[in-house]
Amino acid sequence: MALERTFSILKPDVTRRNLTGAVNAAIEAAGLRIVAQKRVHMTRGQAETFYGVHRERPFFGELVEMMTAGPVVVQALEGENAIAKYREVMGATNPEKAAAGTIRKQFALSMGENSVHGSDAPETAAQEIAQWFAGNELVG
Repeated sequence: MALERTFSILKPDVTRRNLTGAVNAAIEAAGLRIVAQKRVHMTRGQAETFYGVHRERPFFGELVEMMTAGPVVVQALEGENAIAKYREVMGATNPEKAAAGTIRKQFALSMGENSVHGSDAPETAAQEIAQWFAGNELVG
């Protein structure tokens, strides 16, 4: 199998509680390599662009507010079948329905503060990675 890349965000509820290292440990334990990572305070414009697919949904404003409320850690991850593997490691969006041992089951506070974001497809991953990282920042 070929290596694949995916995009990850450790959301403000993770950075606020100093859980970045614990989440990174779960990512690495799953066999994924962090090939780029930086801590940023997402602007309203960046959040609105990133979550633009949800613009017409009722939760859009709340999502933007939550994602700009504190720093986040944006990451590019690499590994075999990285997109599916990271989605499995993250767990269900609703932490109450997430499997034991997943990031969301362990760390999420609620459906809104669900600790992490991960890409859902190769095209999305490429677009999301490009929004946050220049090519020379991806170091495998």
